[in-house]
Amino acid sequence: MRILITGGAGYIGSLLAGQLLYEGHEVIVVDKLIFGGDSLLAYLPHPMFRFHHLDLTETRLRPYMDGVDAVVHLAAIVGFPACQAVGHDVAWRYNVRATQDVFEDAEKAGVRRFVFASTYSNYGLAADNQLVTEDSPLNPQSLYAETKIACEQFLVERGNSNCVPVVFRFATLFGVSPRTRFDLIVNQFVLEALMQRKLIIYQRGYARSFVHVRDVVRAVMMGLEADAQVVGGQIFNVGSEHGNYSKDEIVALVQKHVKSVEVQYKDLSFGGDMRDIRVSFEKIRRCLGFDITISVEDGVVEVRDAIESGLVANPLAEKHRNAQFIVQ
Repeated sequence: MRILITGGAGYIGSLLAGQLLYEGHEVIVVDKLIFGGDSLLAYLPHPMFRFHHLDLTETRLRPYMDGVDAVVHLAAIVGFPACQAVGHDVAWRYNVRATQDVFEDAEKAGVRRFVFASTYSNYGLAADNQLVTEDSPLNPQSLYAETKIACEQFLVERGNSNCVPVVFRFATLFGVSPRTRFDLIVNQFVLEALMQRKLIIYQRGYARSFVHVRDVVRAVMMGLEADAQVVGGQIFNVGSEHGNYSKDEIVALVQKHVKSVEVQYKDLSFGGDMRDIRVSFEKIRRCLGFDITISVEDGVVEVRDAIESGLVANPLAEKHRNAQFIVQ
């Protein structure tokens, strides 16, 4: 297939691009390069790879979609802190209006599949610690989640389009990619444990769900290849019940693999992307046969080794944190 990835220089996209090339697909990456393009340099000589440096809020993608079979739309202002930093209007323009424009351009170009990256942040706080499913009420606690819900509604309403939309609600990601993030809980805790030998934990009892970035790439590829009647206009949680952890449980895993780490707990409540949920992934397992291949504990070891070995030269650099987002 010829596949266009928006936001392809990012945490998920840079890894997805490499895997698609490995599988023999043609890959077109579109990215504004807010965090640089180092993550794509290894692909530049590949004959099946093309890159376009574009801002989706300023340039329509229709001219770049000739012969494209599928679009994976990852480009966005990702995360609660980044959306708060830029404000409602900018977040809405980048996350919602750009998504609508890209989908409409894909429809006009005859693209057959549109995979959209959403988030389980949309569930917010769940009642009585029940497993949330794709049909559970949404309770967004952040501007970021509000933008993703608006995109989901737009795409689900177009479920019968010849450009088949598929929505994936990713759990909290962890693990190493060509553009690793260290502002996500598992990766961040491992980094702080190594650098400071201390972790300061807020909302210690809160539960979240976690999935390795490589497993997310596998899910996206399944979404590209699945029968349109199975996935068209559908929403899928991406992860596994084995990835449901409390913060205390994540801390215990970090302490197991990073020695001599002091832990301090603070009872501080704060506004923002509040999440206390455990997620069901029965639907994606049943419909696509998806399950995780990498555990959270495996991810803790992977991130620790990547930092200790020096493979991540400067994990404290701003490019590893979406919270440092600057609209240029």
